[in-house]
Amino acid sequence: MDLPRSFTVREGGHRIHNPFTDGKLATLGRAIDPPPGTRVLDLACGSGELLCTWAREHGVTGTGVDISTAFLAKANARAAELGVADRVVFRHGDAAGHVAEEPVGIAACVGATWIGDGVAGTVELLRRSLAPGGIMLIGEPYWRREPEDRATVEGCSAGSRDDFRSLPELVEHFGRLGCDLVEMVLADQDSWDRYVAAQWLATRRWLDAHPDDELAEEMRADLTAGPLRHVRYQREYLGWGVFALMNR
Repeated sequence: MDLPRSFTVREGGHRIHNPFTDGKLATLGRAIDPPPGTRVLDLACGSGELLCTWAREHGVTGTGVDISTAFLAKANARAAELGVADRVVFRHGDAAGHVAEEPVGIAACVGATWIGDGVAGTVELLRRSLAPGGIMLIGEPYWRREPEDRATVEGCSAGSRDDFRSLPELVEHFGRLGCDLVEMVLADQDSWDRYVAAQWLATRRWLDAHPDDELAEEMRADLTAGPLRHVRYQREYLGWGVFALMNR
């Protein structure tokens, strides 16, 4: 049970596996301002940057769950680097269906709502771990601009326009799920650039080091098409943000 190797190659230089910068993650932490000792569950936690940095900056404790052994190794190394290995635990496993053993003050799924087959299912999953008065964090794409044609939809890695909502539609959806939106921090175009450009560099360095690898042809095609796809479609049409929700 692991992520495809192509994904870990592209994301090999990332600590945050979303179009979210260190600064935006810090802004989110300051906005929520969790009291020291707040328990956090981070589903599909990636390399554990949220848990590790918030443990250092805000004194939270918690557990991260992810399917990627490579990312979890980085998460444990990051926890040791920041001196918070006694406050955070990372578990290898499928985050879909994972429920905390004890209720938590923050339940997060930042950029992986596929674990609940979408936003609604992910909110319900997080609710199963949330203490009364706790906060859910959902990271989710949305349309910055209405896609004009099929090429734009596919260029944003969507199967159809309905795979994503506009920002107003997404906020309305949270309300229909019985949630109050209490905070949000949105990526911008520079955030997207930092995220995807790091993928290009990681891919190119990997290709230079592994020219005969069985993945080389796939990764070369991805690097050839990726930059133009980003500037033509993703950068202009696709937004992304982390939304803090509380049960009504």
